[in-house]
Amino acid sequence: MIVRIRVSGEQTPDQRTAGALVCATFAAAALALAVSPVAALATGLVPRSLGPATGVVVTAEQKYPAGTVVIVNDNRTLDLVVSGNRAIRYRIGVGRDGFRWRGVVKVGRKAEWPDWRPPAEMKARVPGLPELVPAGPLNPMGARGIYLYRGKADTLYRIHGTNDQSTVGDFASSGCFRMSNADVIDLYGRVKVGTTVIVK
Repeated sequence: MIVRIRVSGEQTPDQRTAGALVCATFAAAALALAVSPVAALATGLVPRSLGPATGVVVTAEQKYPAGTVVIVNDNRTLDLVVSGNRAIRYRIGVGRDGFRWRGVVKVGRKAEWPDWRPPAEMKARVPGLPELVPAGPLNPMGARGIYLYRGKADTLYRIHGTNDQSTVGDFASSGCFRMSNADVIDLYGRVKVGTTVIVK
């Protein structure tokens, strides 16, 4: 089903700073869940829904081949081209200042309920991140991971779900593209390995 939702406006600098630390918070929470599920459940951190479905059919400004994914950082939108200039548009979170990028990449692989291995650069920025956060309801990668490659090389950027819905529609990530879990599950079923992803 395709629906619209209202997305909140810009956040304050304090809120953005808090958003920058969300990966570390969820990583710690995920480890807590692995050690003591009952304790984690008691904290109320376990998501109780997949978040909103934001996909809506739109008329795109430019024609691309069906199946192409077009991400526009400034608009915080991801379009999956259906045919001609028609696309399904989703609301996404994108990189914060200094972490946005542009280019053409491909979907190199996909994973359901992926684990998360923080890159070395992120671990340097956020001391204390673990080597691995196992798959689960508190994993910051969410319900699905769509891995972006340039040639045969993993860019380390992903289109993925999130368990911090407040960051969807904002400039909040380290370069990945965040969707509600409901949206990323929908997108995951529609895109194939080898799909072209255009990031503007």
